[in-house]
Amino acid sequence: MLKADNINKTYTIGRHPLDVLNGASLEIQEGEALAIVGKSGAGKSTLLHILGGLDKPDEGVVQLNGENIYDLAPRHRTRRRATEIGFVFQSYHLLPEMDVLQNVMLPGMALRRSGPGQGLRERALDLLAAVGLRDWSRHRPMELSGGEQQRVALARALMNNPKLVLADEPTGNLDRGTGSQVLEQLFKLSRDAGHALILVTHDDRIASQCDRTLRLESGKLVGDSVTE
Repeated sequence: MLKADNINKTYTIGRHPLDVLNGASLEIQEGEALAIVGKSGAGKSTLLHILGGLDKPDEGVVQLNGENIYDLAPRHRTRRRATEIGFVFQSYHLLPEMDVLQNVMLPGMALRRSGPGQGLRERALDLLAAVGLRDWSRHRPMELSGGEQQRVALARALMNNPKLVLADEPTGNLDRGTGSQVLEQLFKLSRDAGHALILVTHDDRIASQCDRTLRLESGKLVGDSVTE
């Protein structure tokens, strides 16, 4: 469902070019969980942002269900991203002025110009129930622990029932026990709904829970190990 071919990305630091991605390529099928591992600064987050339509590559093609997303006009790419891709970031990026329920509903509200609607509210409440936080729906993010905030972010990522979930070090700010709980819910909810999942991590233990693992080295994705 997603194919990236020969992705290149270079940033300029002062007067010096920094090649972050140099011919990175991958494919993922519907319902598959793929881990991308690599050292800090290897370009994992940059690659994930490019795969999700957030950052345009200098060269290369990203196809979502056979269509190059960077051939789309920006507004069409934004809508495609909102309807078909869900993001979970290391920093939860919840809006502090909104309560938990409003944060989860936000992706759905962005696609509806007529207001939130009862259907969106029920969908958000169901997702909060799935991550064990329905009773916290009227609380503000600052009233929740880090693990609870990340579970809210997970519910938000699934709000529009995306075909693809991109998770960037989703447990990086959590202790091991809390992180394991968040990962368990991430894998369960993605698999139950048939979402494809790309999980960026530096932790081989976390990567081993995915179906396959690719390693980002010198700007390329190498290896294709299948988890037994």
